[in-house]
Amino acid sequence: MHPVDEVLPPVKLFSTGLQHVAAMYAGVVAPPLIVGAGVGLSAADLALLISASLFTAGLATLLQTLGVWKIGARLPFVNGVSFAGVAPMIAIANEHGPKDALPVIFGAVIVAGALCFLAAPYFCKLIRFFPPVVQGTVITLIGVSLLPVAVNWARGGSPGAPGYGSMRAIGLAAITLVAVVLCNRLLRGFWQQLSLLIGLAFGTLIAFPLGLADFGAVRDAKVFALPSPFHFGGPAFDVAAIVSMCIVMVVSMTESTADMLALGKIVEREADETTLAAGLRADGLATAISPVFNGFAASAFAQNIGLVALTKIRSRFVVAAGGGILILLGLFPVLGSVVSLVPQPVLGGAGIVLFGTVAASGIRTLAEAGMESSANTILVSVSLGVGIIPIAVPNFYDSFPEAVRTLMHSGISAGCVMAVLLNLLFHHVGAARRAGSGSASGPGSGSAAGSAAGSRSGQASDATVPTATPS
Repeated sequence: MHPVDEVLPPVKLFSTGLQHVAAMYAGVVAPPLIVGAGVGLSAADLALLISASLFTAGLATLLQTLGVWKIGARLPFVNGVSFAGVAPMIAIANEHGPKDALPVIFGAVIVAGALCFLAAPYFCKLIRFFPPVVQGTVITLIGVSLLPVAVNWARGGSPGAPGYGSMRAIGLAAITLVAVVLCNRLLRGFWQQLSLLIGLAFGTLIAFPLGLADFGAVRDAKVFALPSPFHFGGPAFDVAAIVSMCIVMVVSMTESTADMLALGKIVEREADETTLAAGLRADGLATAISPVFNGFAASAFAQNIGLVALTKIRSRFVVAAGGGILILLGLFPVLGSVVSLVPQPVLGGAGIVLFGTVAASGIRTLAEAGMESSANTILVSVSLGVGIIPIAVPNFYDSFPEAVRTLMHSGISAGCVMAVLLNLLFHHVGAARRAGSGSASGPGSGSAAGSAAGSRSGQASDATVPTATPS
């Protein structure tokens, strides 16, 4: 029996599964915290949104590890809420207002998930159009787009909040940031992987005597509750929002593909085209189902790949056990309400590490992409510049048509579109003619053969690089 298919004894199965949950828990709860705060949810609704994200992450992980028919990579592959969709969802919320935001977001996520499911077998063949230089640019923009959110949290959340911008709030954020950094430096192994959660817990404890934490959400939360389908209203379908989320889904598919390639090498079961297609189908189906239970898009969690490499435990049933634990956590809203106790300045301090890690992962991917090529340099510089416009000047696109505003208000969407177009221009359009004339050679030339080979080699190197989903 291959180690991937080995079933461990119950105690070891549970403990190692719990370790995977600990490694990815912060990454699962952060997106609903961001989106929930962005649409102005109450503490009770925010707890429900967190529970829904845990529940749907568990379902997605079970689908990915155990598999059904041609769905699921059947690798020790953890799925959770995609961070790539956070910035576009905030842009959609700003466009449609708090009341209508979640139905529009859920409608767009359903369509994006269906697109992913149907496109899975074809996307595997088109991956050469998304080489590491494009992936690295987009991943970097994800982190850069979210860093202003962390800074705003550090000041207290919103300008109308009591004590917003006070030294008490900023000091609490700084204490949390220092705690996370020290835990990561001083702890080892399993405890080091929990450095973010330890920092959040420490910052929250400090917040109580400062009067910046409230137990109200815990008192009002139910101990147990089955998921309520479409609790925030039935899905609404907006064309611009759908386009934005479909772009995000393409990015998530790229990340998942790179993660599956990396994981296949670690567990010594190569991820071939069939495995990639099955894994992407699982992403798509889980994404399409998640909004029914008030969840968001599902994608790979790269930090768990590192955990597999660290522990040398390759069994997919270990990760499936982690998926079961996530479902149980999602069925007890009181656990979600405990997470909502974390004050926004504490989230801000941890968020600087969290979102900065995403940007650092993108930079690391770019380092593998052959930046000595002038074409790649221009691609990255222009794409980053276009992606940073809505971050630096949020009202830049206010006079544009609504569809353009929703798409371009998100730095991740704007940068991704530009990166793909420039990659086509530099590395594909006219490549055969340049190759025939012998005017270009090497990885950055853009010749048909060279481009495909460069893309394939780029994927191989990128397979070892953590992608955008943070922990």
